[in-house]
Amino acid sequence: MRALVYHGPAQTSWDTVPDPAIQDPTDAIVRIDATTVCGSDLHIRQGDFHEVRPGTVLGHEAVGEIVEVGSGVHRLRTGDQVIVSSVSACGSCGECRDAMYGQCRGGGGWILGSLINGTQAELVRVPFADHSTTRRPSSLPLDDAVLLAEVLPTAYEVGVRNGHVCPGDTVAVVGAGPVGLAAVIIARLYLPRRIIVVDLEGARLEAAVRAGADAAESPGKMIADLSEGPGADTVIEASGDPDGFLLCTRAVRAGGHIANIGTHGKPATLHLESLWRKNITISTGQVDTSSTPWLLELMTSGHLPVSPLVTHTFGLDGMEDAYEVFARGATTGALKVVLHRE
Repeated sequence: MRALVYHGPAQTSWDTVPDPAIQDPTDAIVRIDATTVCGSDLHIRQGDFHEVRPGTVLGHEAVGEIVEVGSGVHRLRTGDQVIVSSVSACGSCGECRDAMYGQCRGGGGWILGSLINGTQAELVRVPFADHSTTRRPSSLPLDDAVLLAEVLPTAYEVGVRNGHVCPGDTVAVVGAGPVGLAAVIIARLYLPRRIIVVDLEGARLEAAVRAGADAAESPGKMIADLSEGPGADTVIEASGDPDGFLLCTRAVRAGGHIANIGTHGKPATLHLESLWRKNITISTGQVDTSSTPWLLELMTSGHLPVSPLVTHTFGLDGMEDAYEVFARGATTGALKVVLHRE
């Protein structure tokens, strides 16, 4: 099969590699119909994740068709259309029993495209397939379905839920990439008083307003007003940038919440000398994707208008072009790129 292979920092190529095979009874083999490039993939390609070994197939978000199952798979059969979760869950460890699949201690967690071969390929081996996939309704478009693999659960679980967004709140989102915009869309379901989005790129600020933000601008007056006034009840850090995190600490009100979504490739400074008496809560988190079935119901009922998040599509063999377009989002206008099997 063909797949995008990591060869070391700044080195990837679309190669011919062996087809995946069932290794454990709980495995399934999925033929990829759609996959994506994530901000975490860019960090991996840059060499920020040292646990990713050269020779690894990248990617951890996909939608596809089951083509083979192991003897220990009981909920799936050949031909099923599935959403492949970015997180693999053994389903039996204490963390999985508490629905903390991202912390799985039974061999799962975020392993696709990291510790094992991932989804940016024609085929992928999915461990713990019964617990790591969700059936896709035939009526749900591929481009919408693939957002349920990671983007939407991350925005909800790590951003909106961890940030305790409530009716009447002021919510600030720092970073208007795909996950930040998804956080805007989901936060609106909780009837906040207003949602403010901050980003450096004009095209993404325009996208934030289309997604439902009440105001969107580059760092400046809005952040100053929040820091000098009552502040935001919830601030969602979705940029992954140290300066973005600093903006969050300035914008949050006393007693408020900072929910960090962004993947940080370098340290962010925590100014406890100015924060120690504000009674704020800072949360971080690896997505669990336990919310995927609920988000799927919201999507199929029309309550999650997320289709505009996908701005560019490619064939699978356009993987390297997709990376470049996504990495240069400031000039290409790319939010989420999706690659389809041709």
